[in-house]
Amino acid sequence: MAEEKLTRTAVVTGGSRGIGRAVCVALAKQGCRVVVNYCHGEAAAAQTVELCRQQGVDAVAVQGDVSTAEGCKKLFDAAMEAYGRVDILVNNAGITRDNLLLRMTEADFDAVLNANLKGAFLCCKEAARRMVRQRYGRIINLSSVVALRGNPGQANYAASKAGLIGLTKSLARELASRNVTVNAVAPGFIETDMTAALPEAVRTAMTGDIPLQRPGTPEDVANAVAFFAAEQSGYLTGQVLCADGGMAM
Repeated sequence: MAEEKLTRTAVVTGGSRGIGRAVCVALAKQGCRVVVNYCHGEAAAAQTVELCRQQGVDAVAVQGDVSTAEGCKKLFDAAMEAYGRVDILVNNAGITRDNLLLRMTEADFDAVLNANLKGAFLCCKEAARRMVRQRYGRIINLSSVVALRGNPGQANYAASKAGLIGLTKSLARELASRNVTVNAVAPGFIETDMTAALPEAVRTAMTGDIPLQRPGTPEDVANAVAFFAAEQSGYLTGQVLCADGGMAM
């Protein structure tokens, strides 16, 4: 069992910082070799690689825009060249373009759907090709509590994250016979660079809506992802785990 863990390879999109970085480190602690994908921020991705290597595993950074088929192919070709297999995919890459519906442009809607939903679809397709052949795989999609409860000013983001839940459940049914599980983690209000930019009044109001009365950390989300990626979670598929302090109850 331990030897199997040491040979697994994980691909994490958007892995250079925040939740993505925490996920990379958590998987490295499981003994996984880690492919850290990033679109921008080469230095930050290199830092994530170093943090993974400090856990005693190998890691590499691969630049690529996963909202495009070319970027996804580049990422998985690089992963295969480095390690020869892909066992775990974490679709974490995502963007926001917040605005009220009547002010939201078509370009902002398309950009968020392409990055958050289409990108995950393309990566799942690349991963599934390899996982089906090896009859083993773990796919974990990062959704959000806004997929379950909505949020004013985030129609595009909520739609993309709700779409990820539908994608997760459909692929879970398609791939189960090949021993490939597909699950989703739905973070709530998490302390990241993105949420740090919010006005203090907004942060206070959001925290007050959380039964545990505190924002989550990237590590809280990473622990949920690592749970689905673990060997012991092989009988879990098509599930959505809210890492949100009770926010979506």
